[in-house]
Amino acid sequence: MKTKEDLFKKQVRHVGIMYREQTDKALQAAKDVVLWLKDRKIKCYTLPEQKAVPGTTPLKSKVSWNKIDFIIVLGGDGTYLRAASYVQGRKIPMIGFNMGSLGFLTNFSADQIHQVIEKTLEGKMELQSRTLLSAHLFRNQKKLSSFLALNDIVIERGSFSQLINTTIFSENFYVSQVKADGLIIATPTGSTAYNLAAGGPLIYPDSKSIVLTPIAPHSLNSRPLILPEDRKLSFKLEGSTHKAYFIVDGQKKLEISNNDEIMIEKSQFEHWIIRSPSHNFFHLLREKLKFGERA
Repeated sequence: MKTKEDLFKKQVRHVGIMYREQTDKALQAAKDVVLWLKDRKIKCYTLPEQKAVPGTTPLKSKVSWNKIDFIIVLGGDGTYLRAASYVQGRKIPMIGFNMGSLGFLTNFSADQIHQVIEKTLEGKMELQSRTLLSAHLFRNQKKLSSFLALNDIVIERGSFSQLINTTIFSENFYVSQVKADGLIIATPTGSTAYNLAAGGPLIYPDSKSIVLTPIAPHSLNSRPLILPEDRKLSFKLEGSTHKAYFIVDGQKKLEISNNDEIMIEKSQFEHWIIRSPSHNFFHLLREKLKFGERA
């Protein structure tokens, strides 16, 4: 949903930067953005686990995180998701600029950087909230870890040779057992990512739903399933499946076994994206996917 509240209740003073290190274009863009912002008396921070951009401060402490007004991402959707994984439920808006050809989260082009950031500083952009999923990993009924996902959570066989059997429960009700290469649990935001590649449906970003999509299922009876976002879901490996992988937004990967249970629900937190007031999802589909075009 879009909100009419002001982007920033105070003057912007602190901005985080995440860039795709493997791309010279992204690094150069980051350097240019930092110089441009410093001319406007705005302090810049480089997000963790990347080489610091000259003129920035590495973003490490909680104190520094609490100062950040918004984050600029220079790369692709993978870079955006990496940045989002650090935000961890904080209400820090993010704005993405694509350094390649395809990007739904980084939907602004590289030649728009200064223009879009200027409008953002002037409060001429809008905030759009996106659903986050909260995933909890239990082993022998003891919680091991929890994660937030903006795009999707994937249970997949990875390098293991056999298909995996995954049993699905919704609010403790048995749904089905899927034998496949894996299973994708996606938000509406993530419907245009791995979910789409696996044959899942496109879902409008404002929809209050979660989609479950099998990856190369063994049976034609295993189909994508759309559920209300308020359902609490759980997943277990069954039968001869002893090992699989649990992946969050393509960033965090853990090996799991049939002693584990994954519980997924809508997070109490939301993710905030900075968008143009004229942003149109259908235009984005046509631009990025050639949606609706005849061959």
